[in-house]
Amino acid sequence: MDALHVSVGNTSTAPHQRPFTCSVSPVVLFSVLDHFLRRDEQQTKVVGAILGLRSPDGTEVEVRNTFSVICTEESSHIAVDKEHYSSMQDLHLRVNPEETILGWYTAGPGVTPVSAPLHTTFAADTGNFRPIQLTIDTEMLFQSDDVGMRAYTSAPVGFSTKPDDCMYLPVPCEIKYSDAERSGLDMLASAKSSENRSASLLSDMDHLAVAINKLQELLQRISDYVENVVAGKEKPNSAIGRYIMDTVSAVPKLDSASFEKMFNSHLQDLLMVVYLANVTRTQLSIAERLNYLVSN
Repeated sequence: MDALHVSVGNTSTAPHQRPFTCSVSPVVLFSVLDHFLRRDEQQTKVVGAILGLRSPDGTEVEVRNTFSVICTEESSHIAVDKEHYSSMQDLHLRVNPEETILGWYTAGPGVTPVSAPLHTTFAADTGNFRPIQLTIDTEMLFQSDDVGMRAYTSAPVGFSTKPDDCMYLPVPCEIKYSDAERSGLDMLASAKSSENRSASLLSDMDHLAVAINKLQELLQRISDYVENVVAGKEKPNSAIGRYIMDTVSAVPKLDSASFEKMFNSHLQDLLMVVYLANVTRTQLSIAERLNYLVSN
């Protein structure tokens, strides 16, 4: 037999024994890479804690945050500065009390999940749940679609209680972002085409223009796809057809005059908000200058 099959529980078992999936925020990826870039020259990899939320049934894990930890390599394993780790954990929980320790991360060239003592250290703060190890291979960062990110959890082997007597099981892992994070990622992506790798922030009107142009492009793609299917140039896909039907049915039925009136009304509201924001900014600037003149 060439494969090893391991059972990690099912939906009828206790929450901490069920299989789960892992989603990672882009902020986590940037934090880990920033930690790796700021490492000491003699360090080949960095270690830190990952924090986030678990679903009530334990089948979904959302990694939202990280913080770095101080660690030293002793003989064949890595030791964590527990005092620094506890201080960072307390400070983070004051800011985000709803987030808990989910496990730890390691980043570097060719990293693999082989540090059982570290896994045991973080297991003390994950309760009954098994800690998650997130690895980011910096050599594979620009060579794969998943940016070299992997997630693992441990399972004991046999009846031994030693930390080293365990195997690491891969966990389904993907990067998920919110609408606000998507705007930031789009802004970062727009900087790759400039020579100085920088991008200026867009105004509200510019954002509106970009959104309208993108909507027009998506509508054109859908229209071309439907026309090609009707003409027999492209094979129909029932899943795509259902998505298009759901999208079209969700759009309210309005004539062009009503839509134009509603759009202009919202546009005027937006312009009013921009005008009031500029007036407030001007008043604050004048007040600051007056206070400066009075104090001198």
